[in-house]
Amino acid sequence: MAHLPQIKVPAVYMRGGTSKGVFFRLQDLPEAAQVPGSARDALLMRVIGSPDPYGKQIDGMGNGTSSTSKTVILSKSARPDHDIDYLFGQVSIDKPFIDWSGNCGNLSAAVGPFAIANGLIDPARIPRDGIATVRIWQANIGKTIVAHVPMTDGAVQETGDFELDGVTFPAAEVALEFMDPAADEDGAGGAMFPTGNLIDELEVPGVGTLRATMINAGIPTIFVEAEAIGYTGTELQDAINSDEKALAKFETIRAHGALRMGLIERLEDIAKRQHTPKVAFVAKPADYVASSGKRIGAGDVDLLVRAMSMGKLHHAMMGTAAVAIGTAAAIPGTLVNLAAGGGEKEAVRFGHPSGTLRVGAQAALADGQWVVKKALMSRSARVLMEGWVRVPG
Repeated sequence: MAHLPQIKVPAVYMRGGTSKGVFFRLQDLPEAAQVPGSARDALLMRVIGSPDPYGKQIDGMGNGTSSTSKTVILSKSARPDHDIDYLFGQVSIDKPFIDWSGNCGNLSAAVGPFAIANGLIDPARIPRDGIATVRIWQANIGKTIVAHVPMTDGAVQETGDFELDGVTFPAAEVALEFMDPAADEDGAGGAMFPTGNLIDELEVPGVGTLRATMINAGIPTIFVEAEAIGYTGTELQDAINSDEKALAKFETIRAHGALRMGLIERLEDIAKRQHTPKVAFVAKPADYVASSGKRIGAGDVDLLVRAMSMGKLHHAMMGTAAVAIGTAAAIPGTLVNLAAGGGEKEAVRFGHPSGTLRVGAQAALADGQWVVKKALMSRSARVLMEGWVRVPG
């Protein structure tokens, strides 16, 4: 039989925040994969090494976790006042599909640096030294992100002393502004609280009736109280991810929350929507030891948050979920706000399994509806490898 050679596709393997992904320029993809569809999905799944029944993605660029099973496609933007169109694909590890329903806030930090280094930004907009402002259109959710990328001697500065819990080594700080972060299913700027309530009574068969804050900001997120589901908010990954009953419980909560938020029409549809919505549980500050061994004191944080991603407890915090946390914390009366002590807030520092993170948001009432113009946080990014990724033809 004839054996097809592998194809070579220009690509860059990058860390952004606490995630890693394979980055492509749209123009470098094979022609059939330059448009949405089965050819694109098949290519990207094979790049990452999915679907893999072993859950390891050994024959691809993934690493068997939601934080590393990611792809990004970038192109010059034709939209006014934007530099880049950014499309994110969350690749399922063990199933043959890619979830295009949401953004990755962590990899958002790498979009600006990649775009500058790969000729996708007008050189006139890039200072030789200082901060380059990159205006990003997040195509999955139809929102604007503004990245502030440090430049030194005409190149993106990647090294520095900015420390991010969940990332072992320091790097250069990339400040991100998530503009008008509330988004509906089509990214059209729908209601921040799709049910119309800051807190809902969410009935979950086999779990009970839970108080829940369901918010569209950064990424659709369902917040519940840690105590109500038998946790303290100080848990690390093993406490959840080694418990199959717990994982099933969180997936049931996620399905019923998604139905209540209008993200799915039937409960069974949740199986094809792994990336969104997220489920997170919150608690008031408490002492705990992070996964690195670092001691976090109750006085170091405003609240505790743990979040599920692709069916597992995240090792730190998804960037988009951090936007949801910051937004919900800024609105008096949400479960997130109450866990942080209540009242008006423009920034909070929350504890997650790897340490702490500060995120800010400015909220205001307009015509009886809560509006958040932007959420702010800092991440870092670094090129890990660049060249070509090979895929069997």
